Amino acid sequence: MSQVSLRFYEELNDFLPGSLRKRAFEKSFTPTQSIKHLIENLGVPHTEVEIILVNGRSVDLNHQLQEGDRISVYPMFESLDVTPLLRLRPGPLRTPRFIADAHLGKLARHLRLLGFDTLFFNQAGDRDLAALSAGERRILLTRDRALLMHRVITHGCFIHAIEPQLQLRELIQRLDLQRQCKPFTRCMACNGRLQTAGKNRIEEELPNRVRQTYNEFWRCSDCGRIYWKGGHYRQLRDFISNVTRPELAGSGLTQSEV
Repeated sequence: MSQVSLRFYEELNDFLPGSLRKRAFEKSFTPTQSIKHLIENLGVPHTEVEIILVNGRSVDLNHQLQEGDRISVYPMFESLDVTPLLRLRPGPLRTPRFIADAHLGKLARHLRLLGFDTLFFNQAGDRDLAALSAGERRILLTRDRALLMHRVITHGCFIHAIEPQLQLRELIQRLDLQRQCKPFTRCMACNGRLQTAGKNRIEEELPNRVRQTYNEFWRCSDCGRIYWKGGHYRQLRDFISNVTRPELAGSGLTQSEV
């Protein structure tokens, strides 16, 4: 049987058995096998891969393997311009939008707090998530590597951390999201955009204490939820500071309920 030599780099090694990590190794393949099938048979979702070099040349996922090929597989480089080498997809998502699977609800809310367009459906099946990710060019977030292996998905992230705040930090660092954060611009409940709301137009909807204490308000354009800089404002600012850079925890508003 024919063989090729592979090496995976950086965090892609996390998907491999310990004996194959951070080194070159030989792998057998069948004559009709594509490089995508070879990579995913080793447990690495294709959505985690940004660049594949075969004998020093960038190739796409449909590349047909040849005896003796030397293959280098690299993870996503969203913080770098890799356009000259990019062959796996039309381009990196420089203005990222997300869709989170059913197990990442808290991460979805945290991303909305930072201003990122993030869909979350508690009951959505894998096929629906894959179709939405592909159809709307959203990065699929999941801890299920099999889900990321759906052929139609072009952009996805396997989330390694378990605790939601650590998941958020992981994603911010991996996709270099710090400069794209726009805190307090989306509804954490439904993902709608927040718009300024005049107090005189919403007074009847406010609790007495809120009406007497606050003068600035925002309303979600989709679900109608009303927001103001309430008691959780400082807490949320500190949270944003902890997961991003301190300067991103600047002016904004807090959610009426967290």
